[in-house]
Amino acid sequence: MSRANDTITGQLVERVLSVTEDSLPPEAIEVARQVVLDGVSVMLAGNSEPVGIGRIVTDWTRDNGGTPDSSVVAGGFKVSPMSAAFANGTLGHALDYENIWHPRNHPMSPTMPAILALAEKYGFSGQRVLSAIVVGFEVNGRLRMASVGLDVGKGFHKPGTTGLFGSVAGCGWLLGLDDEELAMALGVAGSRAGSIQINTGTMTKSSHSGHAARMGVECAELVSRGWTGSKYVFDEGGFFDTFLGDRYEAELLIKGFGDPFRMVDPGVGFKKYPCNFNTQRAIDAALELRSTYDIAPSNIAAIEIDEPPFAIIDRPQPETGLEGKFSLQYVTAAALLDGDVTIETFSNERRFASDMVELLPLIKVNYDDSIPQSTLEMFIRVRVTLKDGSTLEVVKEKISGMVGVPLSREERLKKFFSCATRVMSRARAEETLAVIDNISELDTIDDLMKLISYVDGGSAIPKPT
Repeated sequence: MSRANDTITGQLVERVLSVTEDSLPPEAIEVARQVVLDGVSVMLAGNSEPVGIGRIVTDWTRDNGGTPDSSVVAGGFKVSPMSAAFANGTLGHALDYENIWHPRNHPMSPTMPAILALAEKYGFSGQRVLSAIVVGFEVNGRLRMASVGLDVGKGFHKPGTTGLFGSVAGCGWLLGLDDEELAMALGVAGSRAGSIQINTGTMTKSSHSGHAARMGVECAELVSRGWTGSKYVFDEGGFFDTFLGDRYEAELLIKGFGDPFRMVDPGVGFKKYPCNFNTQRAIDAALELRSTYDIAPSNIAAIEIDEPPFAIIDRPQPETGLEGKFSLQYVTAAALLDGDVTIETFSNERRFASDMVELLPLIKVNYDDSIPQSTLEMFIRVRVTLKDGSTLEVVKEKISGMVGVPLSREERLKKFFSCATRVMSRARAEETLAVIDNISELDTIDDLMKLISYVDGGSAIPKPT
């Protein structure tokens, strides 16, 4: 396969392989470092997810064994890179707390766990890891842009489709695949892609990211050993035609690739709350109403939320705390009742507490077609009607943490420590932070993986005796 060929797949591969560690701008490397910090924190906390996702996937991965090459976060053991990528990718999405992007997708949980697993096995440097993350994110983002028919909240879920290809690209670049090998690895990925939105609100949704990470490892390593696949997955009859019919713009996959890198522009968003991003404007609005007007729940007669038509988060009676992450009604009620939304908000105990059961039926969601669905342009209104007939309203447009409105270093560290200290001591968390801050100087990532593999003061998976 010639790099000069005129296929979309060939041109994408050419752009990916033109990236070198030295060619990446410092701004992109810095964002990748922030991604590692945020990603590590949510994987650690994911092992203590209240409903049990972390416990189940960690126990299952341990029970199935494998060559001890790559660490399971907060697990205290090593398995094969594929198994570690699956476990850590699932942990990364378990809380729905990892970073977000525009157009909507989760770029970290499908890509970073796979890259870490391979880097630990083969001894790659911290700088190479950061560079591979930039590559994986870029392919993920470009493919998400090109897949204009990948409907929000409907059909296929992004991590298991576009995210999977980002994982394969990052892993293939990391392993040094040549142009023909990388094209075929992407071709193999075409036969691995797919995850459906119907599983939103269940444990299976988090495994979409785990599967994508695992397939990043599988596709890259298989092809490195001589496995073959189509070299034309993004051309006629490939991914776009199969998944999207005529609802795609393939040229967006390559147009402007790395100029600038999407990690730099539009940038990466980091969530403030552990739930679906499209619920977070409602949380901020409810918190503002609560703090400004000192609303007593017993004085509330009704609550209305105006949002763009986005049925996936219209869940008036979530059946579990986990499903509450995707319920506008539930997160709004939690914010009004508790004055915060935390990991514990999404336990079954909080979901079925008497005050929550009483408030949820008072909340109504209205679809407003005039509100844009774009992540960057949408807004949400929350109105509270009190029993005396008065009405209070807050409109939330841009919120901190969204793409283009980054969290400050202080806010990101607050999130890191709140997540990490669920499963490790403060001292170990501070040591982990120091290693991540200097990850580009590491000859290997062994020190980082040792720190985040074992827990020594939290409540998740205990250190083996």
